[in-house]
Amino acid sequence: MTKKLWPLALGCSTLALAGCGPSDIASPGSSGSVTINNPAPAPTPSPTPTPVSTVTAAAGCPTIADAQGLTDGGTISGPTGSYRVCTLPSVIKTSSTLPKVSGLLYELNGRVNVGCDGGFRAPTAAAPVTSTTVGCSTALTADTNVTLTIAAGAILYGKTGQSWLAVNRGNKINAVGTATQPIVFTSRDNVLGLNDDTSQGQWGGVVLMGRGIVTDCSVGSVASGTCERDTEGSADLARFGGADNTYNAGRMSFVQIRYSGFVLGADKELQALTTEGIGSGTTLDHIQAHNSSDDGSEFFGGAINFKYYIATGADDDSLDVDTGAQGNFQYVLQLPRAGRGDALFEIDSNGFESDTPRTKLNVANFTAIQPQTSADNEAADLAASLFRGNSDTTLVNGILLAPSNECVRMNGSGTTPATLTARSVVMQCNATKYLGTGGYTATQVSSFFGSGSNNNNDAFTPSLTRQFIDGANETAVTATDPKTISSFFDTTTWIGAVRNASDTWYAGWTCNSATANFGSTSSACTSLPTT
Repeated sequence: MTKKLWPLALGCSTLALAGCGPSDIASPGSSGSVTINNPAPAPTPSPTPTPVSTVTAAAGCPTIADAQGLTDGGTISGPTGSYRVCTLPSVIKTSSTLPKVSGLLYELNGRVNVGCDGGFRAPTAAAPVTSTTVGCSTALTADTNVTLTIAAGAILYGKTGQSWLAVNRGNKINAVGTATQPIVFTSRDNVLGLNDDTSQGQWGGVVLMGRGIVTDCSVGSVASGTCERDTEGSADLARFGGADNTYNAGRMSFVQIRYSGFVLGADKELQALTTEGIGSGTTLDHIQAHNSSDDGSEFFGGAINFKYYIATGADDDSLDVDTGAQGNFQYVLQLPRAGRGDALFEIDSNGFESDTPRTKLNVANFTAIQPQTSADNEAADLAASLFRGNSDTTLVNGILLAPSNECVRMNGSGTTPATLTARSVVMQCNATKYLGTGGYTATQVSSFFGSGSNNNNDAFTPSLTRQFIDGANETAVTATDPKTISSFFDTTTWIGAVRNASDTWYAGWTCNSATANFGSTSSACTSLPTT
């Protein structure tokens, strides 16, 4: 594991930062704000209204189906008003709904489990499994089949750094917001109004565990088809993996996950969203990961289909896919903070390059911008994108802008090293453009990208407006039909994530920061929505 270290201002201490991917490093979180000195941000096109204290605390907590119910934690106040605090139980054992109630917040005090772990496969009475979930029976004979439903507009926050939501195998989440009423997962400091544009790592994040195929086994083996992994850094087992790449962990739509990435264990952090062995039956769309102190989101194994993903302010990689994951992503915005973050893409399999399945990633219609050479980047991934290990990546209709950095690094280690296929991808890079390591040369990497063929261009001059909206130069690029790569993709006739000024899929359900402004219908990330 390659270490990277840098100083951060946190009181009087200096933190040694370490990473979370299968073979890479990321920055840690903290129980409070981390202060980072960034260059002045680019001007934003539309102002975000100053929050007004309009919220009055609800009279009490609603009744939910789970027998343990919600614990009334009194009230908490911040710049937007006063709220009733309703604390979730450590294990939700009955399918329950968290309604949106004006003046009410849901609190995660430590790890909150949705159901109990049902094990590698659906167990039978003759073959019970041992639960890895704290507070559950040690031997289960069936999935607990708990679904946690979260209503549009509800806000949940982590009370402590160690707070995180764990959706265990055999259970589901149903968190479906709307374009005007997103669901927000955030931190206590955000509620109190203590955060600014550098805050990060104040709670764990959201973790979906499933029975998809994984590599890098904690128990079992790939060869025998019994491979399972443990969630990185969890003090108590949070196991995932199986043999079902169609596994359904539920749905998350129109969701913000803010200020996540607390260090759960030595050198181990979560992301805003971590998926672990979920399958193609899971629905993910319209999700913003904001100021995660590790990756924006990381996807371990399984099969992922995801449309409309935004990563703003990630302190490590904006999109990290590994350990045999089979991923399809369309309409992707990757926007790290100036001077922070590592790679826009980090795609690999693992240290065991003979393991199968190979990690396979398809990304269509993306706009990925690294405004300058990252302070983190020089010590780890080195380029704006890294493809290595037992992995195969296809990029279609993409814009990758890293004018002060190399655009693509590939590592050629292993019997069958990483591959890259690009179609209608344009890049703006430094003079070097490509890096080759582990047996690959920069010349080979350049040939894999193939500038000048397949509508690819590594000497592109961008004309984006409002930071990420296609301009004349982007519109002039001939697109490739993504549906020829995966049936999951929509057919598009443009490159990039946002076609033009009329294409506003990002507006309203997102939050604004110095990193990215999504318009006046989106509220500030440093404040809570009040509607």
